[in-house]
Amino acid sequence: MTAPKVGQRRAAASAPLAWLSERGMGASVLVAAISSAFGVVLISATGYIAAMLRADPYIGDSGTLDFVLAVLTVLLVGVAVYVAAIVTANTFSTVIAGRTRRIALLRLIGASARAQRSEVARQGLVVGAIGAFLGLIAGTAVAAAGVWAAGRMLGLGELDFTVVQPALLIPAAIVSLTTWTAAWAGSRRVLTVTPLQALSGAAEASHDQVSARTGRNVAAFGLFVAGGALLAGGIAVGLISPLGVVVAFGGGILSFTGLARGAALFMPPVLRLVGRLFGRSATARLAAENALRHPERSSRMAIGVVMGVTLVTMFAVAIESVKAVIAASGGGVMPSELETLLDSFAAIMMALVAVSAVIAGVGLVNLLTIGVVQRRRELGLLRALGVSNTQVRLMVLLEAAHATIAALAAGLVLGIAYGWAGAQSLLGSVAMPPSWQAPTLVWPAVPLWPVVVIVAATAVLTLVAAVVPTRLATRVAPVEALAE
Repeated sequence: MTAPKVGQRRAAASAPLAWLSERGMGASVLVAAISSAFGVVLISATGYIAAMLRADPYIGDSGTLDFVLAVLTVLLVGVAVYVAAIVTANTFSTVIAGRTRRIALLRLIGASARAQRSEVARQGLVVGAIGAFLGLIAGTAVAAAGVWAAGRMLGLGELDFTVVQPALLIPAAIVSLTTWTAAWAGSRRVLTVTPLQALSGAAEASHDQVSARTGRNVAAFGLFVAGGALLAGGIAVGLISPLGVVVAFGGGILSFTGLARGAALFMPPVLRLVGRLFGRSATARLAAENALRHPERSSRMAIGVVMGVTLVTMFAVAIESVKAVIAASGGGVMPSELETLLDSFAAIMMALVAVSAVIAGVGLVNLLTIGVVQRRRELGLLRALGVSNTQVRLMVLLEAAHATIAALAAGLVLGIAYGWAGAQSLLGSVAMPPSWQAPTLVWPAVPLWPVVVIVAATAVLTLVAAVVPTRLATRVAPVEALAE
């Protein structure tokens, strides 16, 4: 390394916010910005709709619609923040794995693990604050443009509504605190780094190490099983009362939390099955082995996409299953007006939930890129052994395909189960005209075109996610990579 480059790196390291230039931080800022902007736009949109309703002489005094809009806003913002928190925690976990050697060196000269973890948490707070502020500005601008366009198109004139209001600070504050908390959760690996690891580089837990975490694995499995039991119980209660949806909702939260916590345990079998789809060529086998050799890294890449696919599929299947329950209770008759209303509602909800899928996609691109950067030495060794640039690019593309296909399969199964459970537990006991049959139990109804769109979007995500990592994988000369 030349003297000017050494001087540049030292100067960058001495800057207070030099860590923001690390791989992963920019994408984390983007995730926080999208979440904050989404919350701002939703609050503005629901506030504008409420102002429209108040201006209507017939339904202006109805507080029910205001309540429904407020609950819908809280739920959607909560989903986006939940997905962003998982993505951010996974990003910081991967970043910490790449900093293992530096952290170990600091431990060697007397720095404590808690001090290092506090530093990472402060970095998470800065990332969250920057992203939340940018999202607040962008979201307010989008909301103002939307209000202006809606007023012009609908000819509503002047409504009692102001875009800029204190309530817009709420999603920004929530995103900042959530990012800080996610960074703290993702940095728990710092506590396990020992000074001896100063001799090694980035270190991810192996499959055997993940399997040996008995307490965490048992807790994750217990949450998943308990959640599944509550889902089944919610469906059973739903045949008696619509309150069964409350039980099913709790089961969905518990089961998915268990899946997220135990992703490194649950996802490898799915990844192994997917790996068999790509044949037995050297490149395909390398990609499959890389996905299984470090299950934590592969699972972090997959779990965000699992959430996005699950959410979109869940709403699509829920609406279709609601139609099936209503038709079965009514003697096979589904009023066309109600069907049109449900289809419109489904389209709006899936478009809103798609924001969470975008956040998950950003997380996949981010983690795949960080993984390639941290494996420069490994990739350099492969190229030194004669692996061509084309084979390296194909290997990285196949690794992205492993993660997205496994996530697609898991997300479709979970989305179908959650969507059907939600519809059945809510309406299974409700009698519908003209036959008024109840209780009603139907099979899950899976709409074709939304599933086709989800599969196509996943294929596009795979290609997009692999663009930057494949370039990075072949940019460094083998000798330079081996010297690191």
